[in-house]
Amino acid sequence: MGRAVLPFKVPAERQGRKMPIQIEPTWWITAVEAPIVAALFWMIHGLRRDLQARIDHGDQRDSDALTRTREDLAQFKIEVARTYVPLSLIRDLDRRIADHLIRIEAKLDEVTLASIAVAQAARRAEDRE
Repeated sequence: MGRAVLPFKVPAERQGRKMPIQIEPTWWITAVEAPIVAALFWMIHGLRRDLQARIDHGDQRDSDALTRTREDLAQFKIEVARTYVPLSLIRDLDRRIADHLIRIEAKLDEVTLASIAVAQAARRAEDRE
C-alpha cells in the first residue's frame, strides 16, 4: 500500500528545502497508547488489590466487633445476676439445695446399707450350702 498524500500546500519558503522526518500517525498512537494501557492496567490491578484488602479488613473488624459485643453481653449478664438478685434469696436457695443434698445422701446411705445387708445374707446362704 502506498502512502496517502495529504492535500495541503507547503509554504513557499519551505518548497525548496527538505522536510524534517515525518512520523506516521499510527506510530504516535502506538508510542502513546502502549504506556497508557500499561498504566491503566496497573491502576486497575492496584484498585482491585486495595478493594480486596479493604473487604478483608472490614470482615476482620466486624468479627472483632461481634466478639467484643458478646463479651460485653456476658459481663452484663454477670453484673445483672450480682446486683439484681437479693442476697437473702441466694442464701435461701443455698440452704434449700444443701438440705436437698443431705436428703439425697441419707437415701444413698440407706440403699448402700441395704445392699450390704443383702450381699452378706447371700454369702451366708452360700456358705451354708
